[in-house]
Amino acid sequence: MAEHRRMQRGALLDAARALLAEGGVEAMTFPALARRTGLARSSVYEYFPSRAALVEELCAVDLPLWAAEIEAAMTVAGSPRDKIAAYVGRQLALATDSHHRALMALAAGDREAAAAAGLPPDAAWERIRAAHAGLMDMVVAVLADLGHAEPRVTAALLQGVVDAAVHCAASPSPPPVDRLTADAVRFALDGVAGPLLRQQDTLDGQQPGGPA
Repeated sequence: MAEHRRMQRGALLDAARALLAEGGVEAMTFPALARRTGLARSSVYEYFPSRAALVEELCAVDLPLWAAEIEAAMTVAGSPRDKIAAYVGRQLALATDSHHRALMALAAGDREAAAAAGLPPDAAWERIRAAHAGLMDMVVAVLADLGHAEPRVTAALLQGVVDAAVHCAASPSPPPVDRLTADAVRFALDGVAGPLLRQQDTLDGQQPGGPA
């Protein structure tokens, strides 16, 4: 009996992920979950009393797995810059995967989507804030190695770049994923100093009387 309930609970979570990917939080209704799983609507409520409870469960299950993927990508990266690139790139890879996109938007702080899901702020947002804090902990030491005097502040700014890119990916007319990822990684590593500005700085430094 316990195994059967575990399987049905897992099937509901899988159905919720699919509905989120297809139509966002608004599509994840209990009637839709019942149709996807073949359960009676009343049975869905036996497992999750509300959409808020269901989304909280998804966050509890999925966010640690995503954090482990990001950490693994950083571990195999070489230099500190490569680790930062892996941190940004892996998050965006997860955010732009159809099975994760909507929930990653919630994790990135999309309060409108959370409100549409009926999420209670005290419970769900505390979990999301904790997940973000855990992600930023991964890069604090790396940023310190790069010479940042306030690595935790820089980590928060870096996560802001990732969150902004996640919102871009979820926009009605998003840029191509590879270009968005490349731009986000480039901005995370070098800020607004794009290739043309860096080239000009190099030329200025080479001219007579230029800065050493």
